[in-house]
Order: sequence, then structure tokens, then C-alpha cells
Amino acid sequence: MSRLQHVGYFFSRGFGPQGWGRPDWAWGWDWRRPEVYQQAVRELEQAGVDLVVMEDAVSLGSPDTLELRVRGAYGGPKHDPLLLAPYLFAATSRIGLVPTVNAGVTPPYLAARQAATLQHLSGGRFGLNVVTDTGSARHVGAPALDHDAAYDRAEEWTSLVKDLWRSWEDGALADGDGSAPAGRYADGTRIAARHHEGRYFDVTGPLNAAPFDGGREGEPLVVSPGGSPRGLAYAGAHSDVQLAYAPLDPASVRAHRARVHEAAREAGRSAQDVRVLFWVKAEVVASREEAERVVAASLDPSDADLLAVAGHWSSDLETDLTAHDLDAPLPAEAFGQHVSRGTLKGFFAGVGDPAATPLREVLLRRSRKGLVARREGLVGTAEEVADLVEELGEEADNDGVLLSGDLHPVTLHRLLDELVPALRRRGVLRRELGDGGARANLFDF
Repeated sequence: MSRLQHVGYFFSRGFGPQGWGRPDWAWGWDWRRPEVYQQAVRELEQAGVDLVVMEDAVSLGSPDTLELRVRGAYGGPKHDPLLLAPYLFAATSRIGLVPTVNAGVTPPYLAARQAATLQHLSGGRFGLNVVTDTGSARHVGAPALDHDAAYDRAEEWTSLVKDLWRSWEDGALADGDGSAPAGRYADGTRIAARHHEGRYFDVTGPLNAAPFDGGREGEPLVVSPGGSPRGLAYAGAHSDVQLAYAPLDPASVRAHRARVHEAAREAGRSAQDVRVLFWVKAEVVASREEAERVVAASLDPSDADLLAVAGHWSSDLETDLTAHDLDAPLPAEAFGQHVSRGTLKGFFAGVGDPAATPLREVLLRRSRKGLVARREGLVGTAEEVADLVEELGEEADNDGVLLSGDLHPVTLHRLLDELVPALRRRGVLRRELGDGGARANLFDF
């Protein structure tokens, strides 16, 4: 029997038009209504997926990239996944839901209160995917920060949120441990005052939300992406789950996990306090022959194909790549300090010297696909993708993987119909989730 692993799902399109630009759109789901998402998360729960991380961006981006982001409905419109979460909790009973929250936009007191509310309503199935996007902060009058300073702010923000959750001591509620004075619902002497004046935030508590059953073990999950040294340091100090982007070979997976674990130890935590889930954006096809056709078709893209790839990356990088000469390297000043280092790393993966590489070559690398069977990419049959996931568990002691896509039912069925049985036959994917909440599911093995 192979090593059991955790499986997450990254809702990569966010709460926006599901299926736009594909034949799937003709199914007629209204992306503004909850039903399409409710159906999808029910099926993910049945599949044994531990949690759904819900992408979000509160901004349409800079004026330079606005047209690129909306014309294909990639970067907008988007609605708030935090407000979608209650509808998804009502449709499920065990799966964890983790909307994205921007530490530069949502005030920490408000975030702590909202998260506590949803943790109680969901029976312990809520989490926060904390991001540091600084471009969006302008919408709330917050200052623009460079990459590392944005993580400094997120560190302070997360510490404050957790401190506010801990405003109520054990026994503060009469229905807690039974030690509150008779005739009182709560014991105010066990509710600690909080006041924080820091570099980025000035916050006064205590929080007026009820404490969690189990104390700190009952708190919402904290999830974070980010593969830069600063991002890994944040994950080591604060995250229950780190979303990892790395080459999917055992040596690279082991090395990345080692960096996360070392960051946790440096922050006074244990390596076992953090689960690391690696992005596996697989393209599951029916046969090896089909996989070979898909890969062959990607090897010789037209200029129009390359510009489409550039448009996709322009949205993620908040930088209009389509305005640059395809046959010249990108200028050093093309990307602002606010741009995610992890996204830049992904864009230039496999490129020797970005300053000397024509944009065309970079886009060619991003458009080309590879066979998962040869460990050259992620196109393959369900059995071949399952082979990869199994290998990572056995040879790299992997915690798990993060599948990715939108929440259109067609997307899920293409990905999961054959992959779920293949993973279960190998003993990689559990058959059902427990009923102890998201934290219990993630830390039960």
C-alpha cells in the first residue's frame, strides 16, 4: 500500500465567469449564483479532497492591464469568495474552505471577526489564504510596499488576527469549562484587553466573537502561497498549509519541504506543524496517443498563440507583456517591486538569463507542454498522473498535492472522473473525510 497523501483543490479562476471562452459556457450556469459552486464542492468532498483554496484579487489591476484582465474574463469581474463560503458550507459537511484574504486590504480586527464567525458556522471547516498583493492596497488608501515589506505587514497582520482570536481565555464562557461564576453567560475577568501599536497597524481588542472549542486547536487554518525566502519564512512562522510551486521531481520536492521545515524550526515550531501541498496542474486525457498529440500541438505556437500566453501572464504579473517586442528581452524595469516573486519565478522557469532571453523564447517555454509519463510536463492519462503523485509520496515523503482549475463541473469531471479511482487504488487518496473539521483532516496523518 502506498503512502496516503492530502489532496487540495485550488479554485484558480476565483469567483468569476466559470467556463467563459470554452464550449462549457453553453451549459448555462450563472456564475453569479451559488448553485454551480455548490455542486462542484459537493463532488470535491465526495472525492476526498481536504480543502478548497479560493483564489481572489480585489482589484482589476493597473490601468495598463485592465483591458487584458477583463476582455477574457480572466482577472475580472470577480466577486468576494468570503461571501460565497457560507453557501458552500451549507452544501457540504466535511470539506474545508479557504477563501483568499489580502493582508494589505482587510483590517486585522475585521478579518479576525469574520473568520471566527465562519469557523463557528462551519463547524471548524474555515481557513484564510493570506496573500500580500500590494497593488490592491491603493483601493483602501494603504501604502504601496515592496515585496519583502508586504510580508512584514502580513506578519504583523497575522499575529494580530491570532492574538485577537485568543482574547477569550479558557473558561470565559459559562458553557465552556463550567468555571464561570453562576448567573453569568461569560466572565469578563477572563477576557483579556488587547492594544497593539505597530509599524502597520493600530488595533484595540478584545475581539467580540466567541472563542473556539479546543482553544488554539480550534482556530481557522492559515494557508499561504509564496516561494521566496521571505514567503517561506512567513509560512514557517504562521501557516498550517504552504502552497508550494516547484519542479515535480522527488529531489526538488524534498528540497522545498526541507526549506519550509527549517523555516518552521527557526520560528520555534515543529516541521509537523506545516503541511506542504505542491501544485499539480495536470491535463488528464484519455490515452497516451492523445497526450502525445496535445504535446506536439503545443511545440510550434503561432505569434497569436504566444500573445494569448502573454495575456494570461500579464494578468498574473500585473504587467502588460503584449506591449513588448517579442524578439527582445524584457527590460529590467518591466516589473514593479509589488509583483509576486513566486509568479516571476514561474514565468522565467527554465530560462538561463532573463535579461538576455528574448520574450518570444520565454513565452515559448510557457506555452510548450510535456508528457507526465516522461516527467517532462503534466499531460497524461489519469494512471500516469497518479503514478507521479504516488512517486512523490514514496520517494519524497510528500504531504500532498494541490490540484487546480475553475469550479465548472466540466472542469472537475475531466480532471477527477478517472484520477480519483486511480489514486484510491494506489492507497494515495482517502475514501472519505473525517467529521472533526479541516484542521483534524489535515493533521490526522
